[in-house]
Amino acid sequence: MDPLLLLAVDSGNTYVKWGLHDGHSWLKQGIAVQTEKALLEAEWRDLVEPARILVSHVGNMQTKMDLSELFSPWKAEPEWIAAVAYQCGVRNYYTDPAQLGSDRWAALIAAWELQRQGCLVVDTGTAMTVDALSDTGEFLGGIITPGVDLMQKILIENTASLNPESGKFRDYPDSTADAIYSGTMHALAGAVERMAALLAITLGHVPDCILSGGTAQQLQPQLNVSTRVVDNMVLEGLVLIAHESSEIPL
Repeated sequence: MDPLLLLAVDSGNTYVKWGLHDGHSWLKQGIAVQTEKALLEAEWRDLVEPARILVSHVGNMQTKMDLSELFSPWKAEPEWIAAVAYQCGVRNYYTDPAQLGSDRWAALIAAWELQRQGCLVVDTGTAMTVDALSDTGEFLGGIITPGVDLMQKILIENTASLNPESGKFRDYPDSTADAIYSGTMHALAGAVERMAALLAITLGHVPDCILSGGTAQQLQPQLNVSTRVVDNMVLEGLVLIAHESSEIPL
């Protein structure tokens, strides 16, 4: 077992993303649907045993139990992170700091390391979160909306005459499928842009937007703000948290 090896796991509502980090770079990364326990088991069976396991988990109790079972062959006890009042240079201004999702917290820490100034941190997964960081590393607060797929699903399931068809973004949609998809993208882009405008007033300058998540590439072209797509922000944040909480450099 290499004392520097860290297994970082981002367990979300839909997917499990993971990476094996040696203190300098990622040796291996992967992704699986939460229900694909057998796939994760097969991929992790061949991994070099990690010295530490850090997990951001926002899924349900069953998926947490499944992950615990997959970790059991290794000696390292999994560390399930939670948001705190201050960590890695970021101050959490949530009324109850622990209530902030561990995925959002890890992504904020990664964004602060990346930017070192005020910015928006946007994750576009099952839900979309838009979180604001100040120029001094303060998490000011953020919003949560349904993501691309969930927003369309809610609309279709609650409107009898609509069918689940794949649409495309159009300036002036001329089909119902395109109207639904375009409306969804306008709604999400509008939420990001309103938060960007608000944060610009607070900061006194226009913030960059750090964009990640499964539909980041879809959303980016619709945004009229400066954006940067960065993959696996949660995993990057977990590495920083591990580094701060360990005497062994990671």
